[in-house]
Amino acid sequence: MAGVQLAGMAAQTLVGDDGCFEVTTGAMLPGGCDCVIPVEQTHRDGDRYVLAEGCTPVRGQFIHPRGSDCTAGAPLLDVGMCLDAPAMAVLAANGIAEVEVAMLPSVAVIATGDELVGVAAPLGEGQIRRSNDRALAAALHSRGFHRVALSQVADDLAATTGMLAALLAAHQVLILSGGVSMGQCDHVPAALDALGVRRVFHRIAQRPGKPMWFGIGPQEQAVFALPGNPVSALVCGIRYVLPALLASIGARPAPVERVCLDAAVDSHASLTCFVPARVQSDSSARAMAHPVPMRTSGDFSSLPRTHGFVQLPPGRAAAAGDVVAFHRW
Repeated sequence: MAGVQLAGMAAQTLVGDDGCFEVTTGAMLPGGCDCVIPVEQTHRDGDRYVLAEGCTPVRGQFIHPRGSDCTAGAPLLDVGMCLDAPAMAVLAANGIAEVEVAMLPSVAVIATGDELVGVAAPLGEGQIRRSNDRALAAALHSRGFHRVALSQVADDLAATTGMLAALLAAHQVLILSGGVSMGQCDHVPAALDALGVRRVFHRIAQRPGKPMWFGIGPQEQAVFALPGNPVSALVCGIRYVLPALLASIGARPAPVERVCLDAAVDSHASLTCFVPARVQSDSSARAMAHPVPMRTSGDFSSLPRTHGFVQLPPGRAAAAGDVVAFHRW
């Protein structure tokens, strides 16, 4: 044994071909050495190491050549990647302390409706607690959007217009729930029009969430007006709002997840349908989705026991075994 080569030491040199170094994992390869033999394949005899019976070292074994992980000049990350744990490890290992990142938008989530009260408030007759804004905020937070402010406005055109004017001046993105359908108290479209928000579309051929509205503000603010029914609001938020926000900051689009239905489920002749579902793998490692249909878009107590929703194209009823798109909460 010529010496010891520890991790963090400068490389030593082996003189002659009848010696060896003790080395630790992560140490530099001493000059003159061309393979590493695991200590489990040897036994020590004084200052000598003897190879175990059957041990046949091969040149280059257990050596990590310089540049084999990534070569000089090769890109470490691609534009649009999320700085998750593996990305941070690669940056740190290569001495990159700062990278250019996208600025996250400031988002206002506005609950509309005279019937809404705070989460901890007692309920009066005809009242319900605010839940849509909390659900949408949680979905935003789970995707990394943390600059989120919550607001509430009554079903009043002047109050709605005034609040939206203030929020448009303070945020890059507005997400509303409620006030966007055809009722006499649905003032959101009129208020947005009065504020110069250009409507891009209003209504989508889908169930739930048909009344969804989207427009662009005078300073290019993105305005998403979602239906007030809880399932409708959350489905539209997951299916449209979050992908749009991720695209706006340059994030790479996630591949569409596909699952196999384990039961038949009704669809619609002319509307795309979104149906909550639980997903698990079968014995063949296929992702199987069990539909959990809702009676109405206001029935959402079963959602925490689902993983997302399947997307059913218009036409015939979906049959067990059909492969469909799946969107996670």
